Amino acid sequence: MADINMKFDRETLRELADEGNESALDRLADMADAAGDLGELSELLDEGCAHAGFLLTRRAAAVGDLRELQRISDAGYDEAGNELDRLLKGPGGGGSARPPS
Repeated sequence: MADINMKFDRETLRELADEGNESALDRLADMADAAGDLGELSELLDEGCAHAGFLLTRRAAAVGDLRELQRISDAGYDEAGNELDRLLKGPGGGGSARPPS
């Protein structure tokens, strides 16, 4: 059986996503990620696309962008908050020691 490489029309994917098709929403996120379009990825996250949250989190964590991780977490993608906590705690995972008050 031949391997079929299908290219999907962005407009068609958008229509399907608007009708509630999560796979189309994920494909739009992949396309935005490949194009480096962080604005579109952010819009997709705002629409509830968890895959966009994953892609944005991966990018933000790679460069240590704590503010962006917080924004993504605030937008509803919990894994960004987990990644933010991990980065804040540092390599030892214990966080900073604070003296008792």
